[in-house]
Amino acid sequence: MKDVQVKNCVKLIRVERGNMTQGDLAKMIGVTRQTMNLIEAQKYNPTIKVCLLIAAALNTSIDKLFWMEDEE
Repeated sequence: MKDVQVKNCVKLIRVERGNMTQGDLAKMIGVTRQTMNLIEAQKYNPTIKVCLLIAAALNTSIDKLFWMEDEE
């Protein structure tokens, strides 16, 4: 399997969409604030379900929030 790193811009979109907090977004999608922090820090790759819930909560598409980069 090719080595890739999953990147995201969840924090940027979250702040742009009304400056909601990590806790606000976490509550909307049913995860902890700590989980949201790890996702935004790119230290945890969320499940596809969580990715879809984040995209819906932020009223954007999943491909604008998450993408893959080759590790070289």
